[in-house]
Amino acid sequence: MVKLYCKKVAESRLFNQTIIVTILIASIVVGAQTYKEFATSNAQLLSILDGAILSIFIIEIIVKILAKGNKPQDYFKNGWNVFDFSIVMACLLEPMLNLGGEFLPVLRLARILRVLKLVTAIPKLQLLVGCLLKSLPSMFYVSILLFILFYVYGTMGVFLYSENDPIHFRNLQTSILSLFRIVTLEDWTDIMYTNMYGSYNYGYSEADLVKWNPSSNESAIGAAVYFVSFVLIGTMIVLNLVIGVIMNSMEESNSEIKIKQELNKRKSNPDPLRNSIEDMHDQMKGISNELEIIKKMLDKKENKEEI
Repeated sequence: MVKLYCKKVAESRLFNQTIIVTILIASIVVGAQTYKEFATSNAQLLSILDGAILSIFIIEIIVKILAKGNKPQDYFKNGWNVFDFSIVMACLLEPMLNLGGEFLPVLRLARILRVLKLVTAIPKLQLLVGCLLKSLPSMFYVSILLFILFYVYGTMGVFLYSENDPIHFRNLQTSILSLFRIVTLEDWTDIMYTNMYGSYNYGYSEADLVKWNPSSNESAIGAAVYFVSFVLIGTMIVLNLVIGVIMNSMEESNSEIKIKQELNKRKSNPDPLRNSIEDMHDQMKGISNELEIIKKMLDKKENKEEI
């Protein structure tokens, strides 16, 4: 009886909306605590709100655990539930740990983590985060490609422009940092013009010239080719690969969600005829794709024979 009631409450729209509103209030409270004067003058009110918010989160966990009935451990099989539980435990431990004033900012981070519960409360955000996590393996290879690009261009930048522009290209690490600024398109043209027209003519103040003592060297065509090619490759191509990886992961996640929804629909409302028709439709779609691939292979073979 308790299991069915708690399950009904946990799945109700009102319960989920209450949790979302509580998370939003928690984020406002955390933001208010960043204003020291306001936080000091309204310390009691903020403390009461903190306690109320934490109590609601604890009730949420208890209701979801009770909804599992005789298998409360099933609550922790869901990664998002573990995430929620960890945040609440961190908030509970905050007042218990008396580690001194130097650790106070670290302990306050537990309150900020409450805002992250919004991800677990909204399914669409869960989908986005899940897509990002799923794309991490592919992102790793894109990151390697970016590192190679930065390393090659960073080394070239030191060899070509370290004497003319020591502020941005005096060594490899500074060169890579400058390239990161360029790939974000943050005033990248200023760095390009400095190396196109020479540090004496553009970009360096009198104080900079005294401090860095650059050897001005104009490279109008070379600098233009170097910086424009890096922006085109780094920003327009490689970074778009990141978007492509994420979009591919999102399509895969949407396909998985559709499969789960279909399975749940068949379990809750079984209909052999409808299910057979849907399965046949999926099989025909697969056969159609296979035939399309075979057709393309035959076309390629015919083109080779004609050549």
